[in-house]
Order: sequence, then structure tokens, then C-alpha cells
Amino acid sequence: MTSKKPATSKNDKSGKSKAEQSREETSTAEQAGAGKKAAAKKTAAKKATAKKTTAKNVAAKKATARKAGAAAKSGSAAKTGAARIPGARKPEPPARERPAEVAVSPALDAGDRERLLHGAHHAPHAVLGAHPVPGGVAFRAFRPYAQAVTVVSGGLRANLHDDGDGFFSGLLPLTEVPAYRLLVTYDGTVHETEDAYRFLPALGELDLHLIGEGRHEQLWGVLGAHVLTHQGVTGTRFSVWAPNARGVRVAGNFNFWDAGGHPMRSLGSSGVWELFVPGIGEGELYKFEITRPDGSRTLRADPMARRTEVPPATSSIVHSSHHEWGDAEWMAHRADTPVHEAPLSVYEVHLPSWRPGLTYRQLADQLPAYVTEMGFTHVEMMPVAEHPFGGSWGYQVTGFYAPTARLGTPDDFKHLVDRLHQAGIGVLMDWVPAHFPRDDWALAEFDGRPLYEHHDPLRAAHPDWGTLEFDFGRREVRNFLVANAVYWCEEFHIDGLRVDAVASMLYLDYSREPGQWTPNEHGGRENLDAVAFLQEMNATVYRRCPGVVTIAEESTAWDGVTRPTHHRGPSGFGGLGFGLKWNMGWMHDSLQYMTHDPVHRKYHHHEMTFSMVYAYSENYVLPISHDEVVHGKRSLVSKMPGDWWQQRANHRAYLGFMWAHPGKQLLFMGHEFAQGAEWSEAHGPDWWLLDPSYGAEADHRGVRDLVRDLNAGYRAAPALWQRDTDPAGFQWITGDAADDNVFAFLRHSADGTPLLAVSHLAPVVRHDYRIGVPEDVPAWLEVLNTDAARYGGSDVVHPDPVKPEPPGAHGRPASIRLTLPPLATVWLRPA
Repeated sequence: MTSKKPATSKNDKSGKSKAEQSREETSTAEQAGAGKKAAAKKTAAKKATAKKTTAKNVAAKKATARKAGAAAKSGSAAKTGAARIPGARKPEPPARERPAEVAVSPALDAGDRERLLHGAHHAPHAVLGAHPVPGGVAFRAFRPYAQAVTVVSGGLRANLHDDGDGFFSGLLPLTEVPAYRLLVTYDGTVHETEDAYRFLPALGELDLHLIGEGRHEQLWGVLGAHVLTHQGVTGTRFSVWAPNARGVRVAGNFNFWDAGGHPMRSLGSSGVWELFVPGIGEGELYKFEITRPDGSRTLRADPMARRTEVPPATSSIVHSSHHEWGDAEWMAHRADTPVHEAPLSVYEVHLPSWRPGLTYRQLADQLPAYVTEMGFTHVEMMPVAEHPFGGSWGYQVTGFYAPTARLGTPDDFKHLVDRLHQAGIGVLMDWVPAHFPRDDWALAEFDGRPLYEHHDPLRAAHPDWGTLEFDFGRREVRNFLVANAVYWCEEFHIDGLRVDAVASMLYLDYSREPGQWTPNEHGGRENLDAVAFLQEMNATVYRRCPGVVTIAEESTAWDGVTRPTHHRGPSGFGGLGFGLKWNMGWMHDSLQYMTHDPVHRKYHHHEMTFSMVYAYSENYVLPISHDEVVHGKRSLVSKMPGDWWQQRANHRAYLGFMWAHPGKQLLFMGHEFAQGAEWSEAHGPDWWLLDPSYGAEADHRGVRDLVRDLNAGYRAAPALWQRDTDPAGFQWITGDAADDNVFAFLRHSADGTPLLAVSHLAPVVRHDYRIGVPEDVPAWLEVLNTDAARYGGSDVVHPDPVKPEPPGAHGRPASIRLTLPPLATVWLRPA
């Protein structure tokens, strides 16, 4: 289609400007630039010449708000006025001295062209696509490597002019922008598609406002890649936060990883870049190509990706969930009883190595059955978020919103959680908001400058792990993490988050020498930004997700880890707001005691009793976790002194003491059957120890049977869990029998029903050992004895009820006589 330029031009009230040099008339649409910076201008008047002329830098900026007038036709030099543009102000009556409106050239000006070529354009939609301009509608497309581009609208087909470098343009004599598609020819292949640059932003003003405020609690719903129908067309909306970028483009399989043809637009001061790409659906691989402030470019995975490639591949994948949940009953009742007043016995699992080679769906067929058989109430999964290095066990996360693809898709992971819930098992997961690795395709200096990490290199570098710490003081970063906590609970029905490395977040001088850290505004060493973040995260999760518990791995004496955020403590800080805290002190002290030879234990008796000095300062979990059985620390049974029989006896007695001690329970996989070797993520637990053909199989199966019975007895005795956070739920019988290596105490349920626990940690039998007891219990019945023959013990047991008798003992009016088995724990309840 060919259109000629009018011989005269029309005056503009803003003043006159010189016309550009004339260009040759093309065989399709006229070729010339119409730059976005010249958007508010009109061409000035100039006398017609014999030579064909073109006007440049005309009203493109205001033209988007107007409808195009009729294009000037060849031989119309005598016309004195242009056709009225719908929506524009009413034109003044034509006058002889008023020249005709000049149709503009649709081609991009040099500035826009250069910015698009170099991935540094903030507003590609302002120049690409279809725009009303004087003389008609300008169509512009940027299709690198295309041979031809044709506009198709109803019965209209118009070839755009090839402007070089992948740019195509044309001016069509239309009065308004029509519904249209593009036919793009690549090396003889014609591809018909919607034009990505004809769509309005797919993000709303409220979303952008909340992002800017750092208060978007469902951030995953607006950032990242989302399949949706926009303006009647199905495609994928890509959006990413990169406030320092000069430009952002999308690369993926759909454009052969050449991002040039898909520049994104900047949505104002939010720092968010957005592009709706029609025809793209789930399963597409993609990344963001970011032009840094210095002009260099970097290809980055999506921080909000909900699915990733299997490592070591690093691309993000467009994802839509199709899982239909079947755990409605579990979700409806999980908040019925506060976690502090309910049984919580946790089996800690590293999913990739629990049964190496199993997928999420295969695990769903085996893990719930095993955990149910063993009697644990919950499974705690070591981090499942995507991580590039398997040897980090998931603690160096690059895909905070994506379950690791090593075991399947996000829906496969939902299936596993669903099956656990249907089996009556709660699901906790380790969550790592303290730091992230430095991989150059992930979060580190994401848009060319420190963004997710702190801008101060001393604050950013984690001294222990070679990673980067999050900038908890930046509201968008805090929002990224708070929303991530909510995401796992709402989208995956996670019942609790065990927050990793809280101590490293709380202290500015954590693992730092003097001179390597800067005090806070009060001169202290507390990281006030991290405190505010943890408080906000906990408050948000508890408000949005009833029944969910947050658990802190915090190894210091920070005041108020499990105190509500609105209650201030002696230090002046509000509580951090966690529901539970790992009792690292109990773990360290009790394991230290158990490693001593029994003959020396009387000198370390306090290591087993000291925990009761502070047992009610927080709401505690007693963790025998993966951290205690790796890196040369030896497995739990291998820490124990003595020969193989004594090691197993110590192991059993210790677990009996642990399950009776105030606090919730956590045991790492493999230690429920006394695995002798340290855990390795490469091969997981030594399940072969339970093979009937193995000579010592009975020894390991006996320990496993004990753990099963511990859990059953624990759940059946409210005294062991109902008042875990109430000092009235515990009484020492004897905590000072150091020479005998004996610990005896009572636990009480809410209705006062007691359970008596006696641990004897010497390798001898003590006959007729007197234990003081309440006088209102007529008889005591042994409900668990870790020395029972079925567990591999010497079978010094009490099959009959034991009745109190005078004299009293341990300051009580009555006592019972027990034969204390060697290296054993005994539980008794009222008969």
C-alpha cells in the first residue's frame, strides 16, 4: 500500500519547527521516524516543494489519546484541513492560510531504535505496536531475524516496511486502531501471532501500590510468570522487580533465547517491569535479560519462579497448578488445639535421600505409611526450595518460591503434602530467609547493584557460609520474604516453618571480629532490621494461616523468641513472635553428658538437669537433628560410650529421657533404628541394617520398635505434652542423685494425672531403689521400659503394679521400690 505526502503542512499552536530531509517514497507504507520524545509536537508549516517531503518527530505522545484522522491522499495538495480525529477537540473552521495536516512517517527515530537494540528501553509499548498518529495508524514491530511482517485485520493485509535490524513499520490510512494480528515470516516459515505491544499493563494500580509499600502479602500472585487471559487473549504475564535496571527483556524457548524482540515496560516508580506475551503457556522455559546501570547485560532466573529446571540447569518454568486438594478435614481442624498443648513428635527428613531416587509421588506412597507406623505426629522436611548444590542440603536457596525439581513438579510436591495430611500427619519445612548464594544467575546483584543483599559489603557477606545476607531493612526485600512464608503455608498447606539460622540474623557481630561490623543506631549489636522482619513475618503468618506454627532455630539467650510481638521484655524489645524454639542448650548439654563414660557421669550430672532452670523461658522443641550427626560429630548411637550393647542401651535410655522431658520432640531420620554411620546426603539412611538377612538386624529393629512405642506412649499420655509450657506440669522427684546416675521426675496433665519417669544411666542393676511418689496414687504401672528384651535390653522389667509404701523418700510421704535396669529409662503411670 502506498500513500503520498501532502504538499503542505499544518501550523501547530506550540510554535513552528523545521521539516526533516525528504526520503524516497516506499512501495508499501511511508518510511520515517516518529519518536516518543517528539510526542507532543506537530509539524510546522512549510511551503510545498516539487520534491516529496516527510515530517518527523510529530505528535506521538498525545496521539495515543486520540483517534487518527483520514490519511492524506496523493494529489490532495489543494486540501486545507485534515479529517477530524475522534476524541480530539473540535477543529477550527478551515482557512485558506491554514495548511493541511502532514501524515507522519511510522519508522522509529534513532534514539528509540538504539535503546531497543541495546535492551535499555523503559517504555517499548509507547513506540511498538499500533498508535494513532496524524495521517492514520502507525504500526511498528521489532522482530529480530524476521524476513517480513504483515498486519492482518479482517480483510486487510498490509506488509510493513523492513527498516533494518529487525524493525518493521507502516502507516495505514485508518481512523482508529483495529483488532489485528501479525504474520511474521522467518526463513520461509510464516508465524501468525498477537502483537505483545498492543496490550495494556496486566498489573493493577493497587498491586503496584502494595509492592511499593512492601505490603503485598500475596506477592507471588503478581510477580513472576502467570498464565492468564488478558483483553480476551490467553498468554503469560511476565513481571519482575528490578529498580536499578536500564531495561529488562524476556528470553526463553519461545524466542529461541534471543530476548531482543521481547522488551518489558517499566511500571513507574515501583521498579516493576512487565510484559504480557500472548500465546505462551505453562511449561515454557524463561529468564530475564537485565541491562545493568553500566550498560552490561545479565541473564537471570526469575526470583519469583514457582517452578524451575532440574539442577544443574537454571531456567525458570512457566507454571500453573492443577492439584485438587483432598485434605479439607485436616485443614479445618488443625487449629483446634494450640500446638503448645498438643503432642508434637517430629520426624526430620531430607527428602532426596530418605529413599534415594524416589520422586515426590513415590514418596507419597511410602513416607506417610512409615511415619504413621512409627507414630510421629509430624514430618519436618529439610529445605525443599530449589537450590543449585545438593551438598548444601537445601540451605543455600536460589528458588525461594519453587520446590526443588529434583523430585518432581510443584503439583507433585502438593500431592505429597496432601497424602501426609490425609494420613493425619502434619508437615513442617525448613525455611531459609537468612541468606542466599552468590550464583551469578540468581539473586546476587540482581539488577547490577546490591538489591536483595545489603548495600554495605560488610553487612552483605555472611562470614560462615560464603553467602549473602538479605537486606532486611529494605521494604521490598522484607515483602519478598514475608510473602514467601505465607506462600508455602497457603499454596502448599504447610503446617509449620522451622526458620533456619535465626541467631545469625539477630546479631550484627555474628561470627564477625571487631571492626568487621557497625553498631546499630543505639550503639548495640542487635540487627534491628532483622528483628522487625521476624516480627512482621510471624505476625503475618499467624494472622493469615490458622493452625500454622513457626519454629526458631536460635542458639543464644535472646529474650522473647517465643513471646508475642506486642509484649515487650526486659531488654525493651517486643517478642519475636515465634510459636516454638529449638532448645539448643538442652541438646548440647544432654549429648555432652551422654558421651561421658558412666563412671564419670556423676561429675557432669548438672548437664542433664540445667535445662529445667530455663525450661519455661520459651516454648521449646528438643532437637536431635541432622546437624548433630554430620561433619565428624558421629551418629547418635556412635556418640555413646561402651561396647555395642552399652551403646544401644545408652541410646534407648537417652531417647526415653528425651521423650519424657518438657518440650516437643524431634529426631532425624536413621536414628530411630540406631544407624551407626554419619548421615550422608549421597546415600541416606542405612536401611540395610533392618534387612532380616543382616546378622545384627534385631539390634536395630529393637531400637526402632522402642521409638514406635515411645511415640505411642507419648501420644497416649497428656501429661507428656499438655503442659509443656506450664511450670506446674513438672516436678522433680530427684535431680541430685549424681552418685547413682539417676534422674526422676513427674509430669502432670491438665487434669493433674501424673506420669513418673526414671532414668538410670549407670551400667549396673540397682535393686530396691526407693523413689518418692505422691501418696494419693494407690499403685503405679510400668508403661515403658527401654531395657525390655524386645528392644534389645536385659529385660529387667516390672510386669506387676508397684504399690507405694513407707517410709517416704525424696521429701515425699510415700515411696516405691524399683529395680532399676542398667542404662535405661522407665515410665510409670497410675494403675
